[in-house]
Amino acid sequence: MIAQHLPILVVLTFFAGALLMPLAGLLHRRAPWMVAVCTCFTATLAAVYALLHVAAEGTVRYAMGGWRPPIGIELVADPLSTFVAVVLGLLSLIVMVHSREPVEREIEGEPITYYASAMLLLGGLSGIVMTGDLFNLYVFLEISSLASYALLGCGSARASVSAFRYLMLGTLGASFYLIGVGFMFVDTGSLNMADVTAIFAETGLTPLTTLAVIFILVGMGIKMALLPLHQWLPDAYTYAPATSTALIAPIGTKVAAYVLIRLLYEVFPAEAIRHLHLLDVIAALGAVGIIWGSVMALPQKNIKRMLAYSSVAQIGYIALGIGLGTTYGFIGAILHILNHACMKGCLFMVTANLEARGKGIRIDGLTAELRREMPVTAACFTIAAISMIGLPPTAGFFSKWYLLLGSYEEGRWIYIAVILISSLLNAVYFFRIIERMYLGGGEEAPAQAPSPRGTALLIGPVLALGLSLIALGVGNLLIVNYFILPMLPFAP
Repeated sequence: MIAQHLPILVVLTFFAGALLMPLAGLLHRRAPWMVAVCTCFTATLAAVYALLHVAAEGTVRYAMGGWRPPIGIELVADPLSTFVAVVLGLLSLIVMVHSREPVEREIEGEPITYYASAMLLLGGLSGIVMTGDLFNLYVFLEISSLASYALLGCGSARASVSAFRYLMLGTLGASFYLIGVGFMFVDTGSLNMADVTAIFAETGLTPLTTLAVIFILVGMGIKMALLPLHQWLPDAYTYAPATSTALIAPIGTKVAAYVLIRLLYEVFPAEAIRHLHLLDVIAALGAVGIIWGSVMALPQKNIKRMLAYSSVAQIGYIALGIGLGTTYGFIGAILHILNHACMKGCLFMVTANLEARGKGIRIDGLTAELRREMPVTAACFTIAAISMIGLPPTAGFFSKWYLLLGSYEEGRWIYIAVILISSLLNAVYFFRIIERMYLGGGEEAPAQAPSPRGTALLIGPVLALGLSLIALGVGNLLIVNYFILPMLPFAP
């Protein structure tokens, strides 16, 4: 009975958590945090159950309000959507557990608004993942975007300015997407993805729908921060509260990448996409983004800003896999969505731990004292950095390996060179931090230690993600065989 409602359960759980926040705030100051953790835990359980059910029984379709598509709105739980929903749920759960102390320290006033915004963000992102309707996707996109502006803008004045810049560019991206959907509706008369797919199979792309595809891809490219549409990302990630960045950086741009995968591989006609060379353009932009983001990360003195530019490069890996349009490229892109979510979530939570212990996040201020005072945090940063570089047996190696195989399969030697060069650049800017953590001299005055309970909440989630990067690397073949290969009908 519950199985037929799985697509809506994941979405409604987050929205229910947002609605409960005002009541929770009346009960206890820390009740909103507990509601956020319970909400993410429940949503994760629903997403995991949906993933296992879909793997065993097949796709589940849910008609909103009993209105059958293409007239009504449809939510869909299939191998691709449930996989991304699990990634979203697990990362949000870990970040919310970690968030209590950073939010109390960085966010002024009661945390009700902050945690309500976080639940709205996650509800919007899960709605994007689960929807089978193009316009409904826009609605969820706007919900998640508005919440992300609030989360990134709270805190310092510079955070507000960078969030406002993101708001302007994000609104532009959403407008491009909406215009494209409007053009598509005028020509096809439908907004349901499955119905539009069937129409395109008969008619192909007309000049109007070709223009619609371009508008939609540009809009989602802005949301994904695909070079050169990434200008909002470095400042937004640098100046936002650490918990906001730890929540949005691992999953926000990855959901936009999911939309590109869904539309390019399922909705838009494959022959027309290849004829327009759109996959080649996306792959080329991804390759340029890989190098540009890695080069820009090199001179940064602020760890968060370095990680922000690194995110531009990592998004490029996903775009490269999408653009290759091969089995290996597809596997590499999906696997890197998972791996990068864990890597970047771990790294940004490390910065939150540094700020919580009064260590600061300037690279030139790090010393070996950090490793002695915060050994687990330093070790987890090292594991995540090694994974970002792409060294075995960590998770980052295997997603890059599949991208290398896809590039070799297509004879794209330039992409192989890009991946190898970027890995060397990653090693340069990450090892300079590791060197200061383990070999840097100087003594610092010991910061006042947090309470043991607070320390456990800061260290436990970071340790969980750090260990997961090794587990995901060792078990990558199981993930590919059982969860990613069933998605391959989406690939052209």
